Amino acid sequence: MVKLRIVIILFILTAFQPVLSQKRTLNPYDLLNIKMVAEVALSPDNKYIAYTVTVPRQLNEGSGTDYRYLYVYHIAEKKSQALIEDKKNISGISWSPDGKNIVFKALLQASKGLQLYSISPSGSEATALSNLSQTILNYVYFNNDLIYFTANSPQNEYKTELLKKGFDMEIYEEEYRDINLYELNLKTGNTRQITSNYSVIDFSVSPDGKFAIATITEKNLTDYSYMFKKVAIIGLVDAKLDIVSENQGKMGVIKWSPDGTKIAYIAASHLNDAVDGSLFVTDNPVLVKNAVIENIVKSFKGSVIDFSWKDNNNLFFAAEESVNISLYEYNLKKKMQTLVFVPGEVFFRTFSINNSSVAFAGNTAKHPNELFNFDFKRKQTEKLTNNNPFLDNIEFSLQEKISYKATDGLNLEGVLIYPQNYIAGKQYPAIVYIHGGPEACVQNGWLNYYSYWGHFAAAKGFFVFYPNYRASSGRGVDFTMAGFGDLLGKEFSDVIDGIDFLINKGMIDKNKVGIGGGSYGGYFAAWGATRFTDRFAASVVFVGVSNQVSKRFTTDIPYEDYLVHWGYWSHENWDKVFDVSPVKYAHQSKTPTLILHGKDDPRIPVSQGMELYRALKTYGNAPVRLVLYPGEGHGNRKNTSRLDYLLRTLEWFDYYLNSEAPKNQIPEKYLQITY
Repeated sequence: MVKLRIVIILFILTAFQPVLSQKRTLNPYDLLNIKMVAEVALSPDNKYIAYTVTVPRQLNEGSGTDYRYLYVYHIAEKKSQALIEDKKNISGISWSPDGKNIVFKALLQASKGLQLYSISPSGSEATALSNLSQTILNYVYFNNDLIYFTANSPQNEYKTELLKKGFDMEIYEEEYRDINLYELNLKTGNTRQITSNYSVIDFSVSPDGKFAIATITEKNLTDYSYMFKKVAIIGLVDAKLDIVSENQGKMGVIKWSPDGTKIAYIAASHLNDAVDGSLFVTDNPVLVKNAVIENIVKSFKGSVIDFSWKDNNNLFFAAEESVNISLYEYNLKKKMQTLVFVPGEVFFRTFSINNSSVAFAGNTAKHPNELFNFDFKRKQTEKLTNNNPFLDNIEFSLQEKISYKATDGLNLEGVLIYPQNYIAGKQYPAIVYIHGGPEACVQNGWLNYYSYWGHFAAAKGFFVFYPNYRASSGRGVDFTMAGFGDLLGKEFSDVIDGIDFLINKGMIDKNKVGIGGGSYGGYFAAWGATRFTDRFAASVVFVGVSNQVSKRFTTDIPYEDYLVHWGYWSHENWDKVFDVSPVKYAHQSKTPTLILHGKDDPRIPVSQGMELYRALKTYGNAPVRLVLYPGEGHGNRKNTSRLDYLLRTLEWFDYYLNSEAPKNQIPEKYLQITY
């Protein structure tokens, strides 16, 4: 009898095992559970890695942005320890000069803005390093006594009094406050303002503590920070300002070499280059007057995204190379770069490095950013965290790099996600995702963000195609410049060529192709819904351009637009500007179009969404809907806005590409989204 019971129990366990281990597909509500490693900082002694993790705010907590928690990984013990959680937001992590404490920015107490704190990796209580009336922006913890930081000038007394009396009018682009450089003495608690009458965007302190090398702008306005930075030396004692370079074009991070004899910075190759993807090195301008500035990656067919000095003659830099990310070492004496590693299917944007290893937040096609470490001696990459164990139970479909030829013979690359349970020989509907910029590119890693669709869409039976059209980053300067002055020209034909490539392979149904994206991608989507309406059965336009004539006079980056995209002003060729405006062709649209826009978008103002909506509503021949997100800018930050976007856009594509229902209307169910 006992044996019979054992047999029955074993039979039951065996019968139900497939059910217990059965995997499921990714669904939009998983968006609220996906955690991602954001920043990493290796300790100088290689004992610890400090890192932050973004944690989505749950719907029952109300509308708001993600949290960001602080953790430390103990390398010898191979375990992580939580240091600060409890619905806090931690950013700007680094290590104190003695390597004993983690330093970070946060709002942990009753202060008026983000302040600096330190905490031991053992997990003691955080200690406040600053208690100022301003939010700290960038900082350098120079030695045990001094911290240098940037912050906005305090609001002037006149404006403060007006606000108290209820006079809250704004004088557009005239009431900005400079970003000043300050010194905080930790012994005395005194703060000293170093700069004034210009803005310090980024800076690095010389090893001897006498100077800061900085990128500065005349005005603290977005367009100035994009296009009009200058490289300057600032005396930290006398505040003397010396302009080193009237830089031509975009600029990124800037850093001294360990011995202070050189500086390096990321910047565009020239004024009209849309990508700050070149790496420049020059001698210390204090020691060498009129020093030569050299682009050390001049012929490199990629885009530099981050760098760090290894020693006085060697740098490490990370670079986009089409759909991949690689890490290189460059020797200044030999003028030679060496590939350190291509982490296979792991993709990262920034890194932290010491003599033993490099730590980074890396992602793959099947998991978002986790903590990784690459050991130089063992030449091995190791994944150290698993913040999303539920993903182990998710069935992901095939995701791969694809290559195809443009009409003019140029080789193009992108990423393709297959429908769940794909059957070869069967044709499927497709969503073509267009990245923004256009100075960006899509890597073959984690693509399951609220606006990327990724495997959320694959689970509904879609191909999702991510073309890196010409003008994208990651293929060198010439590739980026191929779109200069030719908006929606070969850029857009590259997308059409990619779609035709998949149609000719018998993979996608030519009558069930949707297009969507945000910013420049939204511009493409609007163009697809109007000028190329015969090619697209549905469109999703997110914070996209609809009328280039009006957009160029309302955006907060008119000079960036002129210098790196157009090359001429609207009044120099009105017809050509309007010719590449989707509203010009709205009257011929037969494509159901969903328009979504942040109401507070300064980059592509909400009026662009409204213009497209009104033009399509008045003259178009297909359903159109406009959804506005209050409190959102150029992209959604709040949990409710992100979930709504993902649910709403997937339902739009599902109805107009997947269903057999009438396409000349918006179904009643789309009036309400179930959250």
